[in-house]
Amino acid sequence: MRQIGVEPAAVAAADLDESPLPKETPRLLAVRLARAKALAVADDFPGDLVLAADTVVAVGRRVLPKAADEAEVRACLALLSGRAHRVLTAIAVAAPGGRVASRLVESRLHFKRLTEADIAAYLASGEGVGKAGGYGIQGLAGRFVMALQGSYSAVVGLPLYETHALLAGLGWRGR
Repeated sequence: MRQIGVEPAAVAAADLDESPLPKETPRLLAVRLARAKALAVADDFPGDLVLAADTVVAVGRRVLPKAADEAEVRACLALLSGRAHRVLTAIAVAAPGGRVASRLVESRLHFKRLTEADIAAYLASGEGVGKAGGYGIQGLAGRFVMALQGSYSAVVGLPLYETHALLAGLGWRGR
């Protein structure tokens, strides 16, 4: 956020069930969760802009989990190996007066075919636990990415251009 001149006054987590709804597409899931997070926290910060985001990794209509453990990281990497996938990052801003604005950024990535040694080394790093799709592009998994179309910062978790534009559109006048 500092890259775009935003210095948050506070950081608060929204406690939500992030499970997809029946027949919910990955795109709709990302937007729903970002908006729900912003609204869940907005009441605690009246008069302020509240920014929230959510990132979903998808292969087709299949949403990959935020890997809870090494077994889920392994399963995600096995699925992504040698394949293209989408990273959908939604941002939402709750503004004073109840207005909520949101944007969705879709990036397409292609992973190289992973060897067992690639997967074992990544598992040993521990980086994939807690990450959507079981990996973080900004770490060791960056070496798996053969191609990226879209926003690198959105894959990391916060699309900087779109975030700045959304905040400015709602009246934020930062640096």
